[in-house]
Amino acid sequence: MSDKFDQLIIKALQEDARQSVSSIAEQVNLSRSAVSERLKRLEQSGEIRGYQVLLGAKTQPAVAAYFDIQHNSARCADVIPLLTAIPEVRRCHGISGEIDLIVFVQADSVARLHQIREQLDAHPAIIKIKTHIVLSDWINRTEQSSGSLTKD
Repeated sequence: MSDKFDQLIIKALQEDARQSVSSIAEQVNLSRSAVSERLKRLEQSGEIRGYQVLLGAKTQPAVAAYFDIQHNSARCADVIPLLTAIPEVRRCHGISGEIDLIVFVQADSVARLHQIREQLDAHPAIIKIKTHIVLSDWINRTEQSSGSLTKD
């Protein structure tokens, strides 16, 4: 369970994950060694899952979309290798309801997005795909919480 110092450390990292332990220690009024120990514990407990690079608007892909995918495979895991082979696929979730998978894709162009959709649609296990192009990004907390890259 984290305390107020842990929360202050996390807040400092959310503002700038590249800052030094010394800088964080100064901000939260703890010693460097205390901050280092707390960071290690927060990482080991999974409260801090990683650190990541966030790209500015100029380096982000031109188009993003969600694909609702229905398939006739016995297991969702059978379709995952097809999705893993496409580098523009950023996230894939198995969900409940009529749709089997929801897939988030970021591509350099609408033409490339269309190619990806056609590639998926051509697979014999894929029954139906519905595309939802992202028009606005109002709330995106995954940048702060998902941490797909771990700190070495």
